[in-house]
This record gives sequence, structure tokens and C-alpha cells, in this order.
Amino acid sequence: MAGIKLVDVSIRDGNQSIWGATGLNAAQILQVAPVLDRMGLQAIDFTSSTHMGVSVRTHKENPWQLMRAMHAAAPNTPLQLITTGFRFISWETSSPDFMQLVYRCLLRNGIERFALVDPMHDLPALLQAAQIIRSEGGEVLAGLTYTISAVHDDAFYANFAGELAKSAAVARLYIKDPTGLLTPERARSLIPAVRSRIAGKPLELHSHCTIGLAPLTYLTAAELGIDVLHTGLGPLSNGTSLPSAQRTVANLRELGFAVDVDERLLAQATDYFARLAQAEGLPAGAPQEYDAAFLRHQLPGGAITTTKRQLEELKLEDRLPAVIEEAIRVRAELGYPIMVTPFPQIVCTQALYNVIGPQRYATVPDQVIRYVIGRFGRPTSPVDPEVQRRILDRPRARELLAEPPPPSLAELRARFSPSLSDEEFLLRAVMPAEQVDAMLAAPAFTSHYNPDTRPLLKLLRTLVQPGRASQVVVEKPDFRLEVRGASQPAASLRADQTAR
Repeated sequence: MAGIKLVDVSIRDGNQSIWGATGLNAAQILQVAPVLDRMGLQAIDFTSSTHMGVSVRTHKENPWQLMRAMHAAAPNTPLQLITTGFRFISWETSSPDFMQLVYRCLLRNGIERFALVDPMHDLPALLQAAQIIRSEGGEVLAGLTYTISAVHDDAFYANFAGELAKSAAVARLYIKDPTGLLTPERARSLIPAVRSRIAGKPLELHSHCTIGLAPLTYLTAAELGIDVLHTGLGPLSNGTSLPSAQRTVANLRELGFAVDVDERLLAQATDYFARLAQAEGLPAGAPQEYDAAFLRHQLPGGAITTTKRQLEELKLEDRLPAVIEEAIRVRAELGYPIMVTPFPQIVCTQALYNVIGPQRYATVPDQVIRYVIGRFGRPTSPVDPEVQRRILDRPRARELLAEPPPPSLAELRARFSPSLSDEEFLLRAVMPAEQVDAMLAAPAFTSHYNPDTRPLLKLLRTLVQPGRASQVVVEKPDFRLEVRGASQPAASLRADQTAR
């Protein structure tokens, strides 16, 4: 019997959950890539179009070059990109021909595996996207986004999985639990129900630790024959991220399960991220306490924090409990959207207006209107008819209904120079020109990073700033380091290079 495999989520989902998607630059990623490559992973959860945007805006690094460099550094392990199907960097829907070019470029730059997830469970859209990806040569991992509601029962997920599994474009399936709601008890009914409908295709589990359930649920999933578990490393696990790989492996082996991973390399990669977090002053994910209320409202901490800040600005902070209760009601009326980006923000904003306004749905934000008219896909359950009538019976709804469809690939091409590469064109088509220009003008990223030298380098750069010490000498037997101030930049540069 084959052992359980792991997908490492540290670079993409762990970074997003614990470090706000901005904690890792190219050098920090590439330094650990060969270790991850030899670990025996099923795949590396490497990027998303959101993370590509972060590379451009925050790090001023070319995401296409980073893909190529990562593929060269980890040639034996598939690199995964997560996608909703028809969106690229922007939350605006893109045309099928534009997305076909996106997937073609992703594949030729090193992405091999595509986690395809639509939280609306819009089957036609998912199957269309899967067929486009497969036609370009990619492997599709189709997602069942887990939540708790009046409509998301075992039969719903089993039927949806069955329809996905019928497609030759779908190679694998996974249960994606982005808010960490899946209990061991529910797993005992859900996983067999899904397995019974997927015709032997591999099944994976991706569950966050938001309220501390995922580590135990993973052990139950192993008992039920799950093929792959998604985990994080060291500081990029636990918290609102996914279970710790080291602890998951130890627990599984203690219970008699085989896990196909090199434990020595697992420890090495875990230690690397721990040293990186310490050197850069980044937080580490910690085990979470169980919160029974979360099962009802399902609002991520970020959405609650934002709503609380908005109420404080209005001097209405005492209304937070009422807004949370109203969010539960709004979610049901909107057809139980799964509470992952952008839906928590949409639901909370409408709930806030309903609580502080003269009457419910007196004010309706554009994103709520767009949700109701189907711009985010078809709602899993129909929108409450009276609520739908109140939302659509206003001039702004008619304006948004008249919005033109997304531009075609040819229309977008016509806006830019024909000399652009496909990769640069795709970035310019969805991002501000000044951000792409700044990224292209920035120095090329390096592939080397040593967390152990960071404190020394930071100290030296601080000391040689104008107004600080003009000269710093560190001396011990057989070693002398002399750093001079900004008035002598060559000496400062030599010292910096020596320290590296």
C-alpha cells in the first residue's frame, strides 16, 4: 500500500495566511527550493495570480522569472498555482481566450499543476476552465470548497465531485477547507461520500487550523484512505495556516501510517523557515483554540477586525455583535456564499449597512449587486427572492447589468505594443503600468539568502548611515572587520560584501 503524500503550502498559502502574502521574496524562496525538491512531496503550492501581483508591486520582482528559476531549482516536484478559473491578478472576470494565453504562459514558465477552485461551485465554469488548462498540458486538481450551511451537505459535495470526476480534464480532486470548519466527525461521512463518486481518482485534503480542528481531522482522513495531505513548515504552519508537516508526519507514523517524505530534509526545511522568521522579525503560526461561535458566523479574523475598525470610526463599536448576527442572516439570504475572499468582505459590508441604515438593504454596495447578478458566478443556492428584488430594483443595478463583457484577447492586445512578450503583455493588461515599469526597472533578484547573516548586515547598515558612527571595527584573533561611514562608500561596500 502506497504511503500518504504531502503537498507543502509554505511558500504560497502559509505565506499568505501568516505573513500576509508579502513575507517571502525570490531569494528566500529559491534558497530552500532544492531541499523541498528532494523531500518527496506530491507538489509545492507555489503561487497564485494574487502572489504574482505581490511580486510585482511589493518586491518588484518578475513573477515569470521567479517561476522559471524555481522550476530550475526544483525540477522534480510539480509547482502548483491556485486559480478560480477565469480571473488573473484582478478580481474582474477575463475572457476564455485571454485565460488560455495565461495558462499557456504559466505552463511554459514552469507551473505544472493547477488547483482549480470556485467557491460558488459553478460547475460549467469549472469544467470549461479545466478543459482549457488540460488542452495546454496542465494537470488539474479540482476543488470542493467546504463550508457548513443548509445546502452544503454530503450529498451536495458527492454529486458535485461526481460531475467533476466525469471530466477527462480533471486528474485529481481535493476537499479545500479554507476556514478550518471540517470536524473529524463530518470527515467520517464526507470523505467516503466523495470517494464513492470519483471513480478511483486521487483525493487530497487541504484544511486550515483556524479553530484548531485540522490536525485531528487529518488523522481521521488518513484512516479513511486520503491520498494526500496539505501541510506547512515551521512558522508557516498552524495559526490560520495549515497543520505542521513535522507534527502531522510524526502523528501519522505513530498511528502506523506510512508517509512518503524524507524526514531529515523535512527538518532541514523547517529549520530554515524558523531561522528566516527570526531574522526578519516575522511571526510564527501557533496552535489555535477552539471557537464554537466561528462555526455559526464563519467570518475570518481579518473581516471582523475591519468591521470593528469601521464601527469605531463611526463611534458605534457597541454594534459589533449585531453586525455579526446580521452577517449570518445576510449570508443565508445571498445563498450561502463560502466565506473566502472576496465574500466575507461583501457579506460584512452589507451587514454593516443593514445595521446602521434606516432599513435593511437601503444601501447596497456595488460588489453585492455584482454578486446577485452573477458577476462572481452562479450562487450555490438561489438568492432570497425578496432580497433579490430589493437589490435589483434600483438604478445602480441596471447600470451594472449594462456593463460590457470582459474584453477579448484581441481587444486587449490592440491596447499595447505588438513587440511585448506574452508574459509582459499579461501583466500590463491587468496591472497599473507604473507598477510593471518599476518592476522591470528594478535590479534582477538574487537566488541566495542566508538568514544567519541578516542581523549582522542590518547592524552594519544602520551603523554606517549618516549621523551614526563614522567607523566600526570588529576584531578578534585571526579576524578583523572594518566598516567606514558613508563618506567612504567603497569601504562600506567592501565590508558588506565581506559580511555576505
